[in-house]
Formats: sequence, structure tokens, C-alpha cells
Amino acid sequence: MEKIHAKITGIEAYLPEYILTNEELSQMVETSDEWIMQRVGIKERRILKEEGFATSDMGAEAVKKLLKKTGTKPEEIELVIVATITPDMMFPSTACLVADKAGIKNAWGFDLSAACSGYIFALHTASQFIESGKNKKVVLVAADKMSSITDYTDRTTCVLFGDAAVATLIEPTTEDVGVIDHMLQIDGSGKKALYMRAGGSLKPASYETIDAKEHYVYQDGQSVFKVAVSK
Repeated sequence: MEKIHAKITGIEAYLPEYILTNEELSQMVETSDEWIMQRVGIKERRILKEEGFATSDMGAEAVKKLLKKTGTKPEEIELVIVATITPDMMFPSTACLVADKAGIKNAWGFDLSAACSGYIFALHTASQFIESGKNKKVVLVAADKMSSITDYTDRTTCVLFGDAAVATLIEPTTEDVGVIDHMLQIDGSGKKALYMRAGGSLKPASYETIDAKEHYVYQDGQSVFKVAVSK
């Protein structure tokens, strides 16, 4: 029997229209284009400004473009995986919402929370379902509305993030192409490098956590900017 490989057969993205430049950020917080470019090299980022729109809306738009581009019918999709740390809500999963908005009715799905590693972790996960022969067409969505958890008075983090979504179609092939291997590892001891202080079961949302601005991205300990400069 020929070995089945997982192959990316299509990719599409959705970018919000609004562009937040370094110049505009310098009007919001003490920073400058030069300061940002020297440390992280980011010139601009997209922000989802539309009222009532969330991560699932960006993901669904990317999926619709992907299906059209690859000539795939929504009912052909068997699995939807959404990598995100900014789900629309705790439940139902963003994968359910994306599937519904994209017209995908015959699939199952779930969310995967791995922050910056989300796409890589989800690609590995999707590949297993393809390589095992369990599924034929898997849609992987990586999407985040980071502006919803970004504190625009904190220059160590607000310069880093934007909003966007990417959708990938993964299918089986017996050709010697596709995802070759994975080397993945997690280390929870690095939690304070980038985390949210409240909003989970450890520290549920309350008037106190909101007043203390604990529902944003935080970076405690050594700054990534210091590390970048020292290198």
C-alpha cells in the first residue's frame, strides 16, 4: 500500500481594511517608527474595526475565498480546525462558527489554542487525520483578532499585533510531496513571556480584573526587545 502524505492544496487569507501604521501608533503611545523598526521590523498592521465582527468572521471569509479558489464545495469538507487565542466566545468553538458562516455542514471541528505556534501545531494535527486515511479534505484556519486583547498604552506589546486570518486546504496524496516531518515541543515554564493575567478558571473576570486591565496580553520578566537588541 502506498504511503499517504498530507499536502497543502490551497491557501487564502483575509485582511481587514484598516491599516494601523507606526506613525499612528506614535500618536497613541510613546514610540516611533524608528524605535519599532529597530526592534521588531514591523511597519504596519491590519485592525478589524467593524462593529460586531470577530475572529470567526475573518476566518469564514478566508475559507470562502479558499473554497472558491480550489473549486471545493462546502459539503466536501470533513474537518475544520481553527487555531486561535481570540475565540469569539468560550463556547461554542470558533470552528463551529466558521463552519456555519462558510456553509460547511458535513464536517466536525475544534479549536486549537497555541498562540504563535497555532498554525504549526494545527498543521501537524490536520496532517495526522489525512495520513491516517480518516479524512480526505481538512480546512485549517489560523485567525486572531489580537486588537481585542491588546493594551494600546503598553508599547512593549501593542506594536507587535494585528488582526488577520488564513485558511489552508489539506488533502491526501501518494506523491512524494507534502508535510515531511514535525518537531514540536512545549514548555510551560515560559508562561510569563507572553500571557493573559485573568479571564480563565484561575482568575475569572470580575470588576477588579477589568479595572486592573488584566484581560490584555502581558509580557513580564525580560523584554523580547532587550533580547533582540542584545543579540
